[in-house]
Amino acid sequence: MTRPVRLLWLQSGGCGGCTLSLLGAQGPDLVSALELAGVEIVWHPSLSAASGREARARIEAVASGEEPLDIFCLEGSVMTGPDGTGLFHRMAGTDEAMMRVIERVAVRADYVLAVGSCAAFGGITAAGGNEVGAVGLAYDGRQAGGLLGPEFRSGKGLPVINIAGCPIHPDWFTQTVQQIAAGVFDERDIDEWQRPLAYTGHLVHHGCARNEFYEFKASAENLCDMGCMMEHLGCKGTQARADCNIRAWNGSGSCLDGNYPCINCTAPGFEEPGHEFTQTPKISGIPVGLPTDMPKAWFVALASLSKAATPARLKDNAARDRMVTLPRDKARDAAAAKPGKGKR
Repeated sequence: MTRPVRLLWLQSGGCGGCTLSLLGAQGPDLVSALELAGVEIVWHPSLSAASGREARARIEAVASGEEPLDIFCLEGSVMTGPDGTGLFHRMAGTDEAMMRVIERVAVRADYVLAVGSCAAFGGITAAGGNEVGAVGLAYDGRQAGGLLGPEFRSGKGLPVINIAGCPIHPDWFTQTVQQIAAGVFDERDIDEWQRPLAYTGHLVHHGCARNEFYEFKASAENLCDMGCMMEHLGCKGTQARADCNIRAWNGSGSCLDGNYPCINCTAPGFEEPGHEFTQTPKISGIPVGLPTDMPKAWFVALASLSKAATPARLKDNAARDRMVTLPRDKARDAAAAKPGKGKR
């Protein structure tokens, strides 16, 4: 009989939002998903009863190599300040820098998972002046390296697996862990930023409920409007890698369904786009961030044609907060308009 897959979870510089998102997992819930995959939680700050000395003892048993570890998860960025000492964040009850604990645990694990964009790239914690020296496990923004260095490989020979997002969709995590537990996850399952292809093989644009407005460039002007948010409101759904509009959040929707533009939170550097999140930067009226793989000339030509062909229904509804013009069946209208129709 084989032993359970052992998983240890630590938190560092972040808000805990990825754990909060995981606790909202549905079909199945997080605990059931891990149990079904044969995963045993060595320790998790929100799921384990152990705290204080008992929790430190469990972590130290892994860090010292006394006990085996299959999966190490870090949530939140690594705080390396001040001056690279990491002493801005110490292990509770000790004087040891948390980043040293993270290093000692990471080298013991068969798989290392950076959970959320903070753990992957530094994320929101690294925004602004970044006085705390926040970095990801394997990246500092777009720069390879992070805490563990660009050459880091876990016990199974893989780089850090970056389950990026702010926060992550719970299924992105449970699906990855299930693949690992089943022994079917390898380097072919990650993209160029080391993110699982299971969710970055899509664009946020795929499955967007506003796609008809996008096709005809019928644009929203305010956040509450129904139209496409790419042209004026900063939406990056045509560039962002994630399946947010295919895999519903909390059983019902996505940021876009909630009338907020995609800010590409799965990508490194999303936290500092150089403009307001809800504004589209343009040059000569043309959005700077064009859809993935689309040359500028094509976009200009297609956008002009699309706008010329926009149905009146979409024009009427795009900048409104509810439908004012509904779809109609032309065949029904044509039949009703025939002479004598309806007369005996």
